Amino acid sequence: MAPDHDAALDALIARSQATTSQDQARALSDEMWALWTDAPDDQAQAMLDRGMSKRSGFDYLGALQDFDALVAYCPDYAEGYNQRAFVHFLRQDFAAAIPDLDRALALSPRHVGALSGKALTLMGLGRMAEARLALSQALALNPWLPERGLAGPGGPLAPQGQDL
Repeated sequence: MAPDHDAALDALIARSQATTSQDQARALSDEMWALWTDAPDDQAQAMLDRGMSKRSGFDYLGALQDFDALVAYCPDYAEGYNQRAFVHFLRQDFAAAIPDLDRALALSPRHVGALSGKALTLMGLGRMAEARLALSQALALNPWLPERGLAGPGGPLAPQGQDL
């Protein structure tokens, strides 16, 4: 079971919603990621870290193997699914990413990274209305996400009626 960071995440979300500083928002986002990537135990942390390292080195198949092992070992840890979904996204296998994103969000509904990742993945699938909704949910939690430009006027995920 993943560590319970709900109270800390609530505080970070509230601070990100209240900040007026891009730099502060970036620091708060980094703190959120530190919570999400805090694995349940040392073995899970090693699998997560190894998979993320392989992903960063473009060893996507190796990363998938590590994230598959992490999900099998810790089926209730959202970040395992989120990281595996990210690798699928990077490989442009958007259909494979969706079930992992859905599972990550079922386990951690306020996982801003998974929500924004789901928006981008749905966009890759051409499912724009669903992508718009996912991005809207992510931005409600953290209005400073880099993806916010996609929802701005003229952006591909702008609220309907604002598309140029």
